[in-house]
Amino acid sequence: MDTFKKLKHFYWPYRKFFFTSLIFLLFVAAITVVYPIILQITIDEVMRAGRYSLIPYISVAFFLIMVFKGFSTYYHQYLGEFFGIRSVYVIREALYEKLQVLSFKYYDNAKTGDLMSRLTADVEMFRFFLSFGFSELIRITLLILFSLSVMFYYSIPLALVTMAAMPFLAIVVFQFDKRVHPAFRGIRKSFGRLNTRVQENISGMNTVKSLSRENFEIGRFSSSNDNYKQNFLTTAKIWAKFMPLMEFIGNVCAVALLAFGGYLVINNQLALGELVAFFSLVWYILGPLMNLGFVINQFSQAKASGERLLEILEAEEDIVEKDDAIDTPISGHVTFNDVTLTYTKDDDTALKNITFDAPPGKVVGLVGSTGSGKTSITQLITRFYEPEKGEVLVDNRPVDKYKIKTLRKHIGFVLQESFLFSTSIRENIAYGLPDVSDEQVIDAAKRAQAHDFIMEMPKGYQTMLGERGMGLSGGQKQRIAIARAICINPSILVLDDATSAVDMETEFKIQKALKEVMKGRTTFIIAHRISSLKHSDEILVLEHGEVVERGTHDKLVNNHGPYQRVYDIQYQDREAIMNTVT
Repeated sequence: MDTFKKLKHFYWPYRKFFFTSLIFLLFVAAITVVYPIILQITIDEVMRAGRYSLIPYISVAFFLIMVFKGFSTYYHQYLGEFFGIRSVYVIREALYEKLQVLSFKYYDNAKTGDLMSRLTADVEMFRFFLSFGFSELIRITLLILFSLSVMFYYSIPLALVTMAAMPFLAIVVFQFDKRVHPAFRGIRKSFGRLNTRVQENISGMNTVKSLSRENFEIGRFSSSNDNYKQNFLTTAKIWAKFMPLMEFIGNVCAVALLAFGGYLVINNQLALGELVAFFSLVWYILGPLMNLGFVINQFSQAKASGERLLEILEAEEDIVEKDDAIDTPISGHVTFNDVTLTYTKDDDTALKNITFDAPPGKVVGLVGSTGSGKTSITQLITRFYEPEKGEVLVDNRPVDKYKIKTLRKHIGFVLQESFLFSTSIRENIAYGLPDVSDEQVIDAAKRAQAHDFIMEMPKGYQTMLGERGMGLSGGQKQRIAIARAICINPSILVLDDATSAVDMETEFKIQKALKEVMKGRTTFIIAHRISSLKHSDEILVLEHGEVVERGTHDKLVNNHGPYQRVYDIQYQDREAIMNTVT
């Protein structure tokens, strides 16, 4: 029950609906046990006694009882369902909020499909148990208690014979739970992996088709699907093994009841109507006990799902805002003092002893091979990660002194892979500042060289985009992303290969527009093209997380170092290649 205790604060505030539902369940269970009593009275006191005039009264009473049971069942089920739905609504909200605050380190290892499975299938499984599982367990308990009370009233010896099978049934149920819970946890994990496989395949469909890997992907999906199937078959074997055993114990009990009960009737120690009522009551005990397997099944699934939900809810938040964090305007002075970063213990050091100073208005270029640490520098400024040692300062204060939202709203990011939402172009541009005016949106689009192609769209700025910006070229996506960064009027601007998907002419136009935007702002330009960063005030050349060169373009291009080699490849060697071709 530890899983349910840990999640208690999500459903306990709505306990009044649950307990009200139980009150109506009490009526339902009591009325259910009344049926055999009415049957016994009808047989012994009416039919065998020849008092047929009482039959209409018994029928009317029976009808009224059924009406009352119908109303009680309705309110029991509705309130129970409401309890479950309201509780998991809060759980789902908490899960989504938690996912928003977890650091990049968590997402480095998380699988999208698995997270989606937890927010949908696992949440729904937990809801089902809250709505039906708890109340079903209580219904079973009430039915057994009420039935046993009536049975002991009719005949203590016969009731003891009936109860003799219960310890055996309890042992079987316990063994069933012991085996079925790990099996259902395996199913939940397998389903998460299957979701991940589907999500990755659909997201990467262009790559799959361009490399003709459809059959390979079908094979990988079949493998995940087969694993899911095998987990289900394992659970089915457990179910098939224990359910007939439970039913067999119940049937043996029923046979013993009829044999011993018949003997008592023959010897006038038990009335015929009481035996008939007894037989009905015993199934009100055995039926629920066998149904306990279904409840344990639901409990095991809910417990497995709850454990997976807790893995998210209890995930460590690496980036924590301090209680005394400040909310103050930022001018954009960035300083790194001997900063070292390692993402995980098993990884190589991403940054080693990085030191530089970038006052407001300075343009810093970052260049180096893939994995050299260029993006890591900008991710430390925004506190996406925490440095292992050293200090990252903004306006001469450590970044952890600021409120996270304050820090990040002053930093405009244009990532290498531009992500657009499936909303209108205007909403995408204004995403960081929803209340911005249309004039500011248009101005940002013009500065990013996006206005002209937007106006050619069917509905201009109100044109709806497909998933991930489907319908736009790579260059168009990046220009909208640039407009989005400009729109928030940041103090610090980060362009992470922002013009990698545009042609040289468009890149020149964007850079010309960005020169105006960069004035008074600290700007970091991450690029592989020398043309994108040669006008920077300072260029940092990185290799394996270390700064191996720094200076202006004019200095570095004649420094006989890594920067000059890149320059020669992109410019001088290009002319030699062209001459060779011609």
